[in-house]
Amino acid sequence: MSPEVPIIVLILAIPTYFISKWLLKKLKLGNENNRKFLAIIPTIILSPIIYIGLIAIWIISISYYPDKDFNQNEWNSNVEERYEMSKDIIKSNLLIGKTKKEVAELLGPDFYSHGENHISYELGNIPGLFNIDPDYLDIYFENGKVNKVE
Repeated sequence: MSPEVPIIVLILAIPTYFISKWLLKKLKLGNENNRKFLAIIPTIILSPIIYIGLIAIWIISISYYPDKDFNQNEWNSNVEERYEMSKDIIKSNLLIGKTKKEVAELLGPDFYSHGENHISYELGNIPGLFNIDPDYLDIYFENGKVNKVE
């Protein structure tokens, strides 16, 4: 555990303590003297939970990206955000049964060829916690027609 974690939890504990004390007063629990001590219990429990919750929200927010329906103009004009349309291409089976020429007409000629039966398109960098490499849409052919897209 890094030394910053206890400091951050302590920083979160300060407002949590005062909110707990205020709630105890509003709920008329305890008297003025023991409310100070009673407020410590929810502070000790809630501060780490709030800290973990904030980290979870941060991780979810940087990992989220919207799914868009495939749009040929957007696909060709914005390589860095192609990943937003990749799920639609895969789930709708848009490319299944098409030839390499038909795929190139639809997605553009900027694919990478990995041999006769495999091409890929760059999708840009998919948002994620440790994701620094671009992702690719892999298209596989069998008998000259697309049989798998991943």
